[in-house]
Amino acid sequence: MYKVMIRDSMSPLAREILEDTGQIEVIVDNDKATGTPEALSKIIGDFHGLAIRSGTRVSEAVFNMAPNLKVIGRAGIGVDNIDVQAATRRGVVVMNAPGGNTVTTAEHAITMMLSLARNVPQATASMRQGLWEKKALGGVEITGKTLGIVGLGQIGRVVAERARGLKMKVISSDPYVSRDAADHLHVELTDLEDLLARSDFITLHVPRLKETSHMINAETLSKMKPGVRLINCSRGEVVHLDDLVAALDSGHVAGAALDVLPMEPPDPKLPILKHPNVILTPHLGASTGEAQDKVAEMIARQISAYLVDGVITHAVNFPSVSVEVMEKLRPHIDLAEKMGSLMGQLVRGVHDVSITYGRGLADLDTRPLTHAVLKGLLGAYTDTPVNFVSAPALAREKGIHVKETISHEKTDDFPGVIKLKLEGVDKGPDQIWATIFEKKYPRIVRLGQIYMDAIPEGSMIVIQNIDRPGVIGNIGTTLGKHDINIGRFQLGRRGDRALCMVNIDTPAGEEVLEEILGLPNMLVVQQVHLS
Repeated sequence: MYKVMIRDSMSPLAREILEDTGQIEVIVDNDKATGTPEALSKIIGDFHGLAIRSGTRVSEAVFNMAPNLKVIGRAGIGVDNIDVQAATRRGVVVMNAPGGNTVTTAEHAITMMLSLARNVPQATASMRQGLWEKKALGGVEITGKTLGIVGLGQIGRVVAERARGLKMKVISSDPYVSRDAADHLHVELTDLEDLLARSDFITLHVPRLKETSHMINAETLSKMKPGVRLINCSRGEVVHLDDLVAALDSGHVAGAALDVLPMEPPDPKLPILKHPNVILTPHLGASTGEAQDKVAEMIARQISAYLVDGVITHAVNFPSVSVEVMEKLRPHIDLAEKMGSLMGQLVRGVHDVSITYGRGLADLDTRPLTHAVLKGLLGAYTDTPVNFVSAPALAREKGIHVKETISHEKTDDFPGVIKLKLEGVDKGPDQIWATIFEKKYPRIVRLGQIYMDAIPEGSMIVIQNIDRPGVIGNIGTTLGKHDINIGRFQLGRRGDRALCMVNIDTPAGEEVLEEILGLPNMLVVQQVHLS
């Protein structure tokens, strides 16, 4: 039975979905006091999963006290409150729920723009004071105005669609969007400087990155069209607030609408909070009942799919694949891990890795296979637990470079073959080839330079020897003398050298391996253990 903690007043749908699996115990903790890393560290120890919104912070200190934690689900898109690098090092999958609040956030941006154009919040506050400031609170039309969208991702695209329905001219700046994609949305793609100069309204929809921090500053504000109105429903750090206040005071910026701030909740003395030409909301972009139900449902289904079935979707630190693709990959993932483990145990050293995937795998997402190879390989190099998530990070720490190639060659001897090569190996086999026969039978088809047909499972003795009569009989006699039963014996030959891979029912002790090595014509004798 898995144990999952749900926090931050998440929709009850999440609990229902997780408990309906019959394999997950759910604890709901909405106490804000336990949302800090210090407090959470004291109660996280028994949990396998954690479902949160933005109110809980998960730092490295939390992971240090969470030996059972396998997955964190963020009901929303931003994972700024999670130390993703620490999670990756610990092998914890971090998932989010992209798209669940896309429409809601886009609608909020449009709402903020309309409110800004017509001074709706200021007019409401004025009338509550018994005033009638009709002339002073006159606004502007949006029909025919130019809206500049900085960041044409999921939310930016919905904003563009809505704005076009309001008869606005829409332009956008996004270095990661092609002109064809923008044309399909009927959006003019331009650079940021041109967008700043032409836009009557500018709405920000960028992620929190090093290059987006304070991208709206004194310099970029000065390049904006006089009388521009700015909307930010993305990340608070994108706007330099002091520079924005100065631009508002000078009249260069006519108004701003902010749903996000660098620190939330903000210091009440913050100057921007008092400015008459600024309208504010307390991070309400995703705060509708519909959106919260969507993201809660998404993240609960993702957590349960991972814990119960091992399927990873919408992970920010692991390749996400669909259930259908995972079913096709699963036997290859098991095989890839065994290949890595076998080579790691035989070579016992750190080497760069080259992996080639044959044409039978070319149409699938092979990234999980690479993670599996590294998991098996690195598991032989360290006593630190390694899993599919932590393996690439550990490889980088060890300075291991990984090269992946997809082969479409029809001349491959084996369809769907995986070829793993360890670069710079001086002695012994430097590569292994393996494949799946009839969609379910794993086979090693080559080790080093020698072709064979071996089953990678359990305890195996790998023997390199001179190809002379009597070798097989001597090995069998020695193992039998020690009551070790042979499950399968595979032999491959090349020139005067041979390679034996012997599946045994029980592991052999060091004295048995030494005795085999002392037999005639033996060169190298090693034992490997595969799950």
